[in-house]
Amino acid sequence: MLAAIDHSSLLLIAALSVVGLILLVTYLRVHAFLALIIASLFVGIASGMDLSTIGKAIETGVGNVLGSIALVIGLGTVLGRLLAESGGAQVLADKILKTAGGHKLTWALAALSFLVGLPVFFGVGVMLMVPIVFALAGRQSTPWLVLVLPTVAGLTVAHGLVPPHPGPMAAIGLLKADVGKTIGWSILLSIPLLILAGPLFTHFVKKRLVVATPSLPATANPAVSPAPRPSASLGLTLMVILLPVGLMLLGSLAIIVLTEGTLLRKSLHLLGHPIVAMLAGVVVSMIALSRQCRFTRADLLKFSEDCLGPIAAILLVVGAGGGFSRVLFESGVGEAIKTMAADWKLHPLIFGWLIAALIRIAVGSATVAITAAAGLLAPIVAADPSINRELLILSLGCGSLILSHVNDGGFWFVKECFKLSVSETLRTWTVMETIISIAGLALVLLLNALIS
Repeated sequence: MLAAIDHSSLLLIAALSVVGLILLVTYLRVHAFLALIIASLFVGIASGMDLSTIGKAIETGVGNVLGSIALVIGLGTVLGRLLAESGGAQVLADKILKTAGGHKLTWALAALSFLVGLPVFFGVGVMLMVPIVFALAGRQSTPWLVLVLPTVAGLTVAHGLVPPHPGPMAAIGLLKADVGKTIGWSILLSIPLLILAGPLFTHFVKKRLVVATPSLPATANPAVSPAPRPSASLGLTLMVILLPVGLMLLGSLAIIVLTEGTLLRKSLHLLGHPIVAMLAGVVVSMIALSRQCRFTRADLLKFSEDCLGPIAAILLVVGAGGGFSRVLFESGVGEAIKTMAADWKLHPLIFGWLIAALIRIAVGSATVAITAAAGLLAPIVAADPSINRELLILSLGCGSLILSHVNDGGFWFVKECFKLSVSETLRTWTVMETIISIAGLALVLLLNALIS
């Protein structure tokens, strides 16, 4: 049935669905969760998908997204609430302000979020940084974007470019690249991109867009506790935050360094799984913070119950975004993009970036974009040993970050977690991602010219 729809028609349908989705959310004030489902149905029907498979495609997309992040988000929310109730988030916020206040704050947040984001998935990093950002907002009158943009810049650069994140690792396997070299080049590339997309872009946009600081949620409000309690120490707060990060880093290193099939490798891989690592962080924080801050078992139960309810809307929106992305993929939009781009004669680094960028714009997922583009380029790379495979992977990673918009689950995740409107998210997050993508390609081409 897909064969009856030509590629240009598929691309037009995808474009119309995106425009319609934006109008539903911004003009007609339809909840994003409902609007995404409506857009998914439109794409499926208009593209000629078998009507009996459209619902299944939406279900699969929702399941794929929520299957990987729902438990992590829930555990991260509990961890964030514990940090807030214990005063740990405020203690860390005070320390950041004391050592890197004023104009240094954007630099400190960008660096901290990049380090946190190196071993963890993007959503995990967001959940770890959210209580810190809200705590900082409660301590001073800094514009909201000054806190949000450097944070998401550090996390997205780490997620899109640096192994062992899934997109770069998948490309390494498909293109037979060297892991160590890819990590080295990606970190070198990340530094200028982080500066550009974090502090510099924040300085530019804060003068042109005013975003109101949202009211502090319960998870970040130091006044929600009925009676004063001792605050968590800075050391304990850092341990609570870094424990899941460290476990995930350990699990990633085990996959790279240890022999496959050994018990130690399997054990560390299990400990480094995001769900297990976050659970360990929650359990340890419950025990340690309860002792230091004198929480009772009833307190811990109340904190968990109070914070888990409000994340339902976030999960529904992010899951529906995954469903929309899946329908776009199964409708053939991704294949249409690849076929169109394959006819163009370009430098391999530019060609790879372009394919990843077009797939990213069409279907939303950065991981799908970099993986699909790497698969398409694998025969070209195998036939031409002169192509720098590690730089090609960075080019694909940069392309996979471009123009995050309404078909990307990460777009909705950032919007909901940091309380932005659709328009504000498009004018900040989307522009920031595009800056990283285009500047990243320019730097990759420069590196290739220098080392060739």
